[in-house]
Amino acid sequence: MGEETSFPSIAATYFFSIEVITRSGLVRYFVLFVIDLKTRRVEIAGILPLPNGEWMKQIARNLTDCDEGFLKGSSHIIHDRDPLFTRSFRAILKSSGIETVKLPVRSPNLNAYAERFVRSIKSECLAQIIPLGERHLRHAVNEYTEHYHVERNHQGLGNRLIEKPHGVVDMDSAVVRHERLDGVLNYYERRAA
Repeated sequence: MGEETSFPSIAATYFFSIEVITRSGLVRYFVLFVIDLKTRRVEIAGILPLPNGEWMKQIARNLTDCDEGFLKGSSHIIHDRDPLFTRSFRAILKSSGIETVKLPVRSPNLNAYAERFVRSIKSECLAQIIPLGERHLRHAVNEYTEHYHVERNHQGLGNRLIEKPHGVVDMDSAVVRHERLDGVLNYYERRAA
């Protein structure tokens, strides 16, 4: 096998919404995430009931942080036509060397990886629970994201995990079931050698 060349990556960003039961009644929360299209790694950029332009500018600064920003090494980011992807948001990304690509109207297939993540998190996790407040929602989203990275196989990656397990696996050991979120998410693995 040849050595893998390091190319700048392309990312996509997307919002999805989820209804949350709060003390003041039912509240719709918006979850903003970014997905690296090559590795399928996902970063939850923020969760808020009423996102606005100032919040989006801070998200752009967080994503482009030179030390820990998720978009470090990215050359392009794809986004839909949501008005929250403001001129200021795009300018912050551009100042960090990231070109934004606004998708054409009615083109969900052009952001297929992001759409697939939404379908996965909703069907495998959020449709199975009733979030009771923002903290509960954040916990469920974080647990699913961790599960997505280290425990869930991905057909688009040759049925492999995004993050490879550490250590050597004993192929003669028994398969053990583990769970997250009280059994909403399950995964199976062999014990390490």
